[in-house]
Amino acid sequence: MGDNISENESTWPIKLLKVLYFLLILYLFFFCIELMGSSFKLFGKSAAEGLMRVTDNPIAGLLIGLLATSLMQSSSSTTSIIVTMVATGTLTIDNAIPMVMGANIGTTITATIVSLGHISRPSEFERAYSGATVHDFFNLCSVALFLPIEILFHPIGRAAGLLEHALGGMQGAEFDSPLKMIVKPLVHLVIEMGKGLISNNVALAVILLVLALAILVFSLSRMVKIMRGAMADRLEVVVDRFLFSGTIRAIVIGAVVTAIVQSSSVTTSIVIPLLGAGIVRLEAVFPYMVGANIGTTITAIMASLVTGSHEAVVIALCHFLFNVFGTIVWIPLKVVPITLAKKLGKATAKRKWVALLFILIVFFAIPGIILLLFEI
Repeated sequence: MGDNISENESTWPIKLLKVLYFLLILYLFFFCIELMGSSFKLFGKSAAEGLMRVTDNPIAGLLIGLLATSLMQSSSSTTSIIVTMVATGTLTIDNAIPMVMGANIGTTITATIVSLGHISRPSEFERAYSGATVHDFFNLCSVALFLPIEILFHPIGRAAGLLEHALGGMQGAEFDSPLKMIVKPLVHLVIEMGKGLISNNVALAVILLVLALAILVFSLSRMVKIMRGAMADRLEVVVDRFLFSGTIRAIVIGAVVTAIVQSSSVTTSIVIPLLGAGIVRLEAVFPYMVGANIGTTITAIMASLVTGSHEAVVIALCHFLFNVFGTIVWIPLKVVPITLAKKLGKATAKRKWVALLFILIVFFAIPGIILLLFEI
């Protein structure tokens, strides 16, 4: 009996160290995502804001929102800029709605990049890349369905106007993401140290991006290893039965967590290692991804309420309703985005260059080329 007690006591320090190690790896994971976004902003924010100009062409507006968000790695930043421009009268609501839809697509790039950390292990990479791109396909399908309808009949804009009228008089409140409060000081320190050594912002951005990707690969490999080991401790049962056991629960958890951390990039990226490790199934994670889409609209809603502009509140609610309508349509028809994602995952597992090609074409080449044709 005494031997059992001493054995249990000796395992507690080891378990504590394992927990602290996992928290450190998790912190590095969040840190590299924030650093990646900040790296893009060093050479992307001014370019992104330059794209956000008035256009009467809804396709151009859609691609501006997509490209701007791909550059800034944050749909919250893009939609907040859109909200501000609508509040100041720079953009009309009709011109802003396609931009918001484009931002929805652009925000999925982070999880897709994160999945590349599994590229050296084919079966793991197939699961991870399918999980990341199911978010892409959900948004692409939603845009393909709702953009033509919105151009012709304006159901989202009208519904948002009615909802804004019902919420009239509400005042906004500032809210800081607790996750960003923890991670940002180190990111800020690294960037300031970099600026002290490198004066060229573009060169600094490239170096920081490489650093972020290196940390990403390291933290992902460690997380997958830890999670695989934890499967023996019934982590798979806990995750399946609690987080992703039901569609509604998964949607709510995805929305609430994203609203708290104010980043769908973080909440969607964090499940990629779970998918890669085979702990959860794509079908179970899909509602969570959809919920994250809804949760990310909260930042723009709060920003719009602070402006005191009715039009700003309407466009923020358009973003919210677009995701709600997309959820209503594609949750029952989830076989469509899931099948597309699985097929792409299989293709990238066989030909790894397809993964990078998909990112470059969807997020940068197509919007960039079409915008040049529009001469925007």
